Amino acid sequence: MNKILLHACCAPCASYPINLLRDKGYEPAVYFYNPNIYPQDEHEKRLDELIRYAQKENFELIYEPYTPDDFIKIAKGLENEPEKGKRCEKCFYLRLSKTAQKAAALNIPEFTTTLTVSPHKVSYQVFCAGEICAEQYGVKFAPYDFKKKDGFKITQQIARENNMYKQTYCGCIYSLHSRDLRADAISALPKI
Repeated sequence: MNKILLHACCAPCASYPINLLRDKGYEPAVYFYNPNIYPQDEHEKRLDELIRYAQKENFELIYEPYTPDDFIKIAKGLENEPEKGKRCEKCFYLRLSKTAQKAAALNIPEFTTTLTVSPHKVSYQVFCAGEICAEQYGVKFAPYDFKKKDGFKITQQIARENNMYKQTYCGCIYSLHSRDLRADAISALPKI
């Protein structure tokens, strides 16, 4: 089997990609580097769930310490960007750059990411960041769009079957704020 480094933001999003990659002849090692996640207890919940899932599904898990300043630096000046905008592009680049660097350091020839499983992410943005990072570190980026063929729906099913912790926002403070604003707007609608 060919080894591949799979960047993951959480256990639910990693579940289907791990299975798909195994079906394609890969041995995925999962990499958790997500300094964008806010607050720290949310980061820890996601990591703990991924550790639990790694033990259950028997895959290698590599994770980095929580370094929120990495994200704060790249988000500076982009605080008011909408979701799917320039801030997200910078965030993708930050996390995939570190993933490509880790793949090169571990002599893993390819990497990919679970970020494309989300219907809230623009896969093209993720692919562009992945290709740039791959070239910088001399590894290959595998551009899997994991949301295709009901990928997101399958991740949700696996999460339910495994009683996984599922977050209610992308991860950063800005997506949390957007979620709260949407909830406030919906609750303010007149009841019919």
